[in-house]
Amino acid sequence: MNYHNVSFEAAYGLHQQIPLSRLPEVAFSGRSNVGKSSLINRLLGRKALARVSSEPGKTITINFYNLDNQLHLVDLPGYGFAKVGLSEKQRWSGLIEGYLKDEKRFLGMVVQLVDIRHPPTNQDIEMIRFLSEMEIPFIIVLTKADKLNKSERTARLASIRQELPDVGEDTVILPFSSKDGEGVEQLREIMDQLVSFCAEHPELLPTQPEEAAEQPQTAEDEEVTVEYIGFDE
Repeated sequence: MNYHNVSFEAAYGLHQQIPLSRLPEVAFSGRSNVGKSSLINRLLGRKALARVSSEPGKTITINFYNLDNQLHLVDLPGYGFAKVGLSEKQRWSGLIEGYLKDEKRFLGMVVQLVDIRHPPTNQDIEMIRFLSEMEIPFIIVLTKADKLNKSERTARLASIRQELPDVGEDTVILPFSSKDGEGVEQLREIMDQLVSFCAEHPELLPTQPEEAAEQPQTAEDEEVTVEYIGFDE
């Protein structure tokens, strides 16, 4: 895939308003301030495609990015930090859970982000347990790897599987640094393999309504309309 051929496609505030999958999807999940936007930007070779906020927890929508018209990258709202009211937290929870439980999605994999510097939070563990119970394929990406020295890094890598009881020996655990690019090529390789598998199994893609199938695809050189859905001004 051409990782530089990417565009923001749409943002949704309610999972009921997300249309059927028309491409395989890779979702990115993690607590607020784990470095999710920075990871997405580094993965795609962009500086500000995914906005990096100085206020953790500011992303309150599910954001879709079209990667080379072969894959949708899905940026899930961060959890565990934002200072918002109970009703808003419930909406966020319903948004994330509704997306992950939606059988109409062509969800190939979840990239679960965990800060390598610290033990996983209870919410990290709960999310990974949820993915395991739902039998959703996932990998663990350990962000901010550049912030540890060699001995600290060795110690954290030795501890992480014991700290994540629902992670098996065959689960990929990948150190990542948005600063120096560590892990970028490995993550791209995993995503390329997923796209190749999905291309060999088109029957996995949900059946599109007839009217949706007739809509023309956006040309590579056309401006993509940014669409915000599901929340009031």
